[in-house]
Amino acid sequence: MGLHQQQQQLYRCPFNEHWRRQIGQLSPCAFMRTIGGCEDLIQHLFLDANLDGHDGCVNTVHFNPSGELLVSGSDDRKIVFWDWSAQVQKLSYNSGHDNNVFQAKIMPFSNDHSVVSCAADGQIRHGQVLGSGSVETRRLGKHKGRAHKLSIEPASPHRFLSCGEDGVVNQFDLREDKGTRLFVCHGFHLGSSKPSHGSLVRLNSIVINPRNPNYFSVGGSDEFARVYDIRRVNVNASSSEDQPVDFFTPKHLLGQVHITCVAYSHQEELLVSYNDELIYSFDKDMGLGPNPKERQHTDDMKGNDVDSQQDCPGPQVFEGHRNAQTVKGVNYFGPNTEYVVSGSDCGRIFIWKKKGGKLLALLKGDSQVVNCLEPHPYATILATSGIDRTIKVWAPTAPELLPLPCDVNMIMEENHRRRQDRSHNIPLTPDLIMHVLRFQRRHTRTDSENQYTQMSDDNDDDDMECDSADEESVDDVDTANSRECTIS
Repeated sequence: MGLHQQQQQLYRCPFNEHWRRQIGQLSPCAFMRTIGGCEDLIQHLFLDANLDGHDGCVNTVHFNPSGELLVSGSDDRKIVFWDWSAQVQKLSYNSGHDNNVFQAKIMPFSNDHSVVSCAADGQIRHGQVLGSGSVETRRLGKHKGRAHKLSIEPASPHRFLSCGEDGVVNQFDLREDKGTRLFVCHGFHLGSSKPSHGSLVRLNSIVINPRNPNYFSVGGSDEFARVYDIRRVNVNASSSEDQPVDFFTPKHLLGQVHITCVAYSHQEELLVSYNDELIYSFDKDMGLGPNPKERQHTDDMKGNDVDSQQDCPGPQVFEGHRNAQTVKGVNYFGPNTEYVVSGSDCGRIFIWKKKGGKLLALLKGDSQVVNCLEPHPYATILATSGIDRTIKVWAPTAPELLPLPCDVNMIMEENHRRRQDRSHNIPLTPDLIMHVLRFQRRHTRTDSENQYTQMSDDNDDDDMECDSADEESVDDVDTANSRECTIS
């Protein structure tokens, strides 16, 4: 069977599966996983529920493990439990955060009574639902800057990870009073093959590998999606060393963009969404290894070797959307993660086939921007949210097959045009600002030395000390105000 036939078979709903289910040769769970990823179901997705209960943008939606409840968080700092199928609130409480709630998740095997959350105030908090229906909240830790994402260890009611714009990754255990700082994520200086402690990576996303919880990935303010082994991190936790075991990025994006979200599939593929660029799905053997700069140098030495390029296929690309205005999410979708789903600045939900990257569905999900996309744990159901104050739940309930809208090409071309227009402008990144400031100081110092050649050697030494102090102070300002330079 050829590659094209294999890809087509992945999305079909064969009649013999229905027959096998009827005569008992196929279990209900196996039947659901086979039929749930059919292309026909995706093309029947329709707005099934519109949940209205927040007073601000809804920044997070998450199903409980059974899929019966949905939890959401918002700019109003509230966390709400929903019976989404009945479209009613089950519980609403004040999260205790001082700023916008960015993520809230129900811990597994907690009887839906344990919720962890992070927010723009940097806090990591735990909410415990009591028998009376009230909720007790406590602070577990705090990042210096915004904390965008959490990742729960699969099947654990206690352990999870957090990341923040301070570059720190923390590990928490709800049986303990406070979390453990694992490491600080650092980037690369130009010409260096090792991470530099002067180059902080502000983290936007973290995800644990569902097939092997020893591994997790983070993405942030540079082009690399980093993969870590928690067993190696723990060994060096006291020194907080940053030791990724693998790096992922398309080679043509080196040094140009930053990451807003990373996600894992059931097959351990890594999905990466870039700010004002495209989405890429990497097989686990597509990494650059623990030292991407050396790998890049090796690849450059090979040059344009056609045979070596054919031996190393690139990641699958998904395009048509636009990811510029917010820290936008991305996810795999389907019982076997057969699809890729993303929001867009145009207010649409894009759904592509994972194999081949063909756009299959385009849904109107928000009046402005779609940010969050949460697949149901086992059914072909999707929850989304964005700038609007409502949560939308999509299910395959349309009475007939829904084709792509007639203006799909115009929507995609407009997103592409806006992305191209922006790419012509040089982004004011912190590294670029520092380079300009240092060049300006060197230029000013050279002019001063030419004009005042009669100055004594002692005065020259004093001037050099002042310049060094000025440069150090500017570095401090860059670190403290890094949020101001973040586009997303």
